[in-house]
Amino acid sequence: MTQHVLFIVTNAAVIGPLNRKTGFFFAEVAHPFHVLDKAGIAVEFASPAGGWTPYDAYDETDPSQKAFFESKAFRRLNRSRKLSEVDAADYDAILMPGGLGPMVDIQRNADVQKAIVRAWTTGKLVTAVCHGPCGLLGVDLGDGKPFVQGKKLTGFSKAEEFDYARADVPYELEDALRAEGADYSSVANWQPHVVVDGRLITGQNPASASQVGKEIVAALQAGTAPA
Repeated sequence: MTQHVLFIVTNAAVIGPLNRKTGFFFAEVAHPFHVLDKAGIAVEFASPAGGWTPYDAYDETDPSQKAFFESKAFRRLNRSRKLSEVDAADYDAILMPGGLGPMVDIQRNADVQKAIVRAWTTGKLVTAVCHGPCGLLGVDLGDGKPFVQGKKLTGFSKAEEFDYARADVPYELEDALRAEGADYSSVANWQPHVVVDGRLITGQNPASASQVGKEIVAALQAGTAPA
């Protein structure tokens, strides 16, 4: 039986006081998509508003990015489903890619939070990479505790943000995750780092996106999440 992963992608094209151009970070969709597609896992796309999803940092010299850019999947991404009309329980995993866009419309978004709660409480994988873990902030499973409290995870580090988009983001993701009780870890800037804590899988930065995809495949194949 084919397994399915739902990518929850930003619709935000600008961020910050200087209206910096943004969107999803292209490698953070293309790389895990490549891994999942190669494993025979179907990928569908949703976004808060539905429809067009702006992107950032496309690298045509990267074969995986170029292949995705030219694929039918990329065309489907730009006709993404409206998240409020999607039931996350219909998928085996959800993935929130990064880029700066999620810091505009994925973080503390009611529909994103609902999707995370729905996926988690139905035994599915919840995964995110880079700035994508901002979607985990403010999530409450109904017990009054932050979803991330006590969970091991990673995300774009404060050290990485310092030289990248410190003036554009509304807050430091690392600090916000720690403030809600997350057991946050990171490695040197721009180096791969993935943390698996049961059904929660997170990656630190763009270099971690492929490994996030590989961990999703491994978890699905091992039966961590139901088919």
